[in-house]
Amino acid sequence: MIKLKRAYEKAAKEDGIRILVDRLWPRGVSKAKLKLAGWEKEVAPSTALRKWFGHDPARWAAFQKRYAAELKKQPALIRKLRAQSHGKTLTLVYGAKDIKHNQAVVLKRVLAGR
Repeated sequence: MIKLKRAYEKAAKEDGIRILVDRLWPRGVSKAKLKLAGWEKEVAPSTALRKWFGHDPARWAAFQKRYAAELKKQPALIRKLRAQSHGKTLTLVYGAKDIKHNQAVVLKRVLAGR
């Protein structure tokens, strides 16, 4: 099972394995508070794509396609994350304010094979 959670929400036991999937560390949040099993910067959108998207919902459809294309170039990392979610709960932690339009939503779909 793969879940999504903002970095600013309290960590919970039900989160299972918590992985930060942002390229940048969330502002104002300590490492202790996040309670992460890992930080996969490489799985985050490239800096150019992140800046282009700017969390603009009007660019969401194009962002999803571009980010999915970036993820296809990292099969080993995708396999690693899928392995972590096999039989366990994996929570993808992200810092974006918009819970519907962010990279973790796309990454979850890719990991689920959709």
